[in-house]
Amino acid sequence: YNCQSLTEITIPPTTKNIGEEAFYGCTSLKHVTIPTSVKSIGRSAFKNCTSLTEVEIPMIESLEGSTFEGCTSLHEINIPDSVIYIREYVFYKCTSLEEIKISKSARLIGDSAFRCCSSLKEVEIPNSITKIEKETFRGCTSLTLVKIPDSVKYIGDYSFKECSSLADVTFPSSLSHLGPFSFQLC
Repeated sequence: YNCQSLTEITIPPTTKNIGEEAFYGCTSLKHVTIPTSVKSIGRSAFKNCTSLTEVEIPMIESLEGSTFEGCTSLHEINIPDSVIYIREYVFYKCTSLEEIKISKSARLIGDSAFRCCSSLKEVEIPNSITKIEKETFRGCTSLTLVKIPDSVKYIGDYSFKECSSLADVTFPSSLSHLGPFSFQLC
């Protein structure tokens, strides 16, 4: 927590859990190697690790709230197919994040999960998602393309608000709810 001089971490292969806020605010941390033995990563574990550029997520089931929030140097992330739950604020304010590959098994993408990822250009939402929560992509000002599958029935409030580069959206025929201000200021 708040280790200012820590630049790299290799977590031992015997580790099963990374606790809540374990590396929160380690602003010099650039690279972390997480072994496949890790089955859970706690809430805010890497929050505000502003120099973190690279992380490989192991085969876990859930990305807890704010796990990588404020990691402003993170450029791309591959969310493995084992991840079912992408909780709230996981990548909030990851302003350098340009590319994400969302797990094909994901059932939940939480509130504000990718909010203010201002460098994010494209998103393909997997067929396993039925609901886009509130403010999920709000403030993604570089977002030009969003692929919303027919499985989506619900788009929450402010979901794509302030996505000022968004040029084209095709709504699925299955859509039954489009929340207020979902595309305001696009």
